[in-house]
Amino acid sequence: MATRVKKSIQIRALTPDDLPLAHGLSREQQWPHRERDWARMLEMGDGIIATSDDGVVGTTMWWPQGDDHATIGMVIVSGAAQGMGVGRQLMEAAIERLGDRSLILNATNEGLNLYRSLGFEAFGSIYQHQGAAFSVPIPELIPNERVAPLKVGEWPDIVKLDREATGIDRAHIISYLCEYAHGVVLNRDGEQAGYAFFRRFGRGYSIGPVVAPDIGGAKALISHWLGSNAGMFCRLDIPDDSGLAGWLDDLGLPCVGRVTRMCRGTPPKSGTASSPFAIISQALG
Repeated sequence: MATRVKKSIQIRALTPDDLPLAHGLSREQQWPHRERDWARMLEMGDGIIATSDDGVVGTTMWWPQGDDHATIGMVIVSGAAQGMGVGRQLMEAAIERLGDRSLILNATNEGLNLYRSLGFEAFGSIYQHQGAAFSVPIPELIPNERVAPLKVGEWPDIVKLDREATGIDRAHIISYLCEYAHGVVLNRDGEQAGYAFFRRFGRGYSIGPVVAPDIGGAKALISHWLGSNAGMFCRLDIPDDSGLAGWLDDLGLPCVGRVTRMCRGTPPKSGTASSPFAIISQALG
């Protein structure tokens, strides 16, 4: 019977020159990321790559969120290197680099045992909804409420709103999204109460993050983007407690996958005035 030879693995920083090969790994796993999506994630954060005599065999990326938290994602090991401990080496290297921060990730079923062994604990789920043949919802706005384009002068307010809603300092990433994604703001009684971004990603477009004071506000923000992009392939990744799953199913955006939210340290707490109703992405959280 043939036996697998354990090969020497080297780990080093992920650079822009590595992105074509890293993109090849995600394609092997049938993940939807374009090479441009990889490039944007690297612009927002950092990563490492594992190599052997066979070339690139694994990746991990991370994004510091202030001094207290960081998210980890794009943990990939090639099929040829499965069972050789590559994933553990990559995760241990990332954890060492991130120091005392509380670490958050979204785990596939395949990665659960590894992450548990490294001290991560589950604290929820994320459901992936997507589709193109969806019905266009009619926004149901309450009195003195409107959805309007995000203006440059409102960026600092959105960063503050996001921090209060998520319990995480995502100023760097939200500021980056403000520059390249399309954004709208939910305005109630002259105050910013929520926001939602729409950007190119994977097979089509992604709606997220979505922050709102309640489910009605979240539906109004999401309805704006779906109504403006009828027939386009759209994806949302929503927390299990968002209350949006049945509504999205009815619109023709079915749930196609689930991942487990995990944290090593102290999980973030949602705000009281507003809450996250869709994440940025499964990698970025």
